[in-house]
Amino acid sequence: MSAAAKLPATIAVLERGWLSSNNVVLFDDSQATLIDSGYVSHAAQTVALLHRTLDGRRLGRLINTHSHSDHIGGNAAVQRAFACAITVPAGMAGAVAEWDEAALLLSTAEQAGERFHADRLLAAGETVEMGELTWQALEAPGHDMDALVFHNPDRRILISGDALWRDGFGILFADVLGTGDGIGAARRTLEAIARLPVDVVIPGHGAPFVEFDDALARAFARLKAFEEDGARMARNAIRACMTFSLLDLRSIALDELPEHLARVPLYREANARFLGQSPSALADWLVAELSRAGVARREGGRLVAV
Repeated sequence: MSAAAKLPATIAVLERGWLSSNNVVLFDDSQATLIDSGYVSHAAQTVALLHRTLDGRRLGRLINTHSHSDHIGGNAAVQRAFACAITVPAGMAGAVAEWDEAALLLSTAEQAGERFHADRLLAAGETVEMGELTWQALEAPGHDMDALVFHNPDRRILISGDALWRDGFGILFADVLGTGDGIGAARRTLEAIARLPVDVVIPGHGAPFVEFDDALARAFARLKAFEEDGARMARNAIRACMTFSLLDLRSIALDELPEHLARVPLYREANARFLGQSPSALADWLVAELSRAGVARREGGRLVAV
């Protein structure tokens, strides 16, 4: 967290990285609320971090900003460890109840998640008490069409999930997969967020920040670039999701990568809709791109996370 990003003592942000979303813990006397639980392969670490952060308080509930694996993956483990209730955005209720792995983008992006039960639904427009503050739940479609963000107008704090980061926002899956207008939804979300009184943003990934106007400008610029160049949006999605997979798996055989890109629905659809490359050509581009970015390297016939 930058020195300028001051938060109330009732809010603790566990900054996790990119495989697991941040965990936001909000304290109300002897009770606490957790927002988002990280990825399933980090579940044991999440539980350990929470034990240390709670310091004897009871975790009463876990609330998700949206349905993606890096935000809900630890839900089941956290509920087992702390016997907390789980609240999800109302729009994802059916996918969770039926454990629809395509709707949850688990099978779509070849990611993992442990099934859990939602005890309560939260709809846009409702308020929720957390951290001795009253928060407004606001709809934030785009990255996830059913996502919520949480805003406290008194302290001018926004818990933004993946709707707004310091340098952008989450992948626009609806456009990449051809299932909806994520760009239009994300623009409306950013416009609505821009009208809020905000001094500090707690994003789903990265440190809390105070540079609200600059982050919005960067997000709008990225959105415009994606609208003008669908191939750029598709390459961003492929690069980001493969980076995510490498962070989890740690490596993949180079000779298996073309088949992987042809088999996993997200990569297959992104390539077919926007790029039109052979699986081998797409794999060659991806290896070069991840190597150039310093997130992976070739090592003994494998692509290895750095």
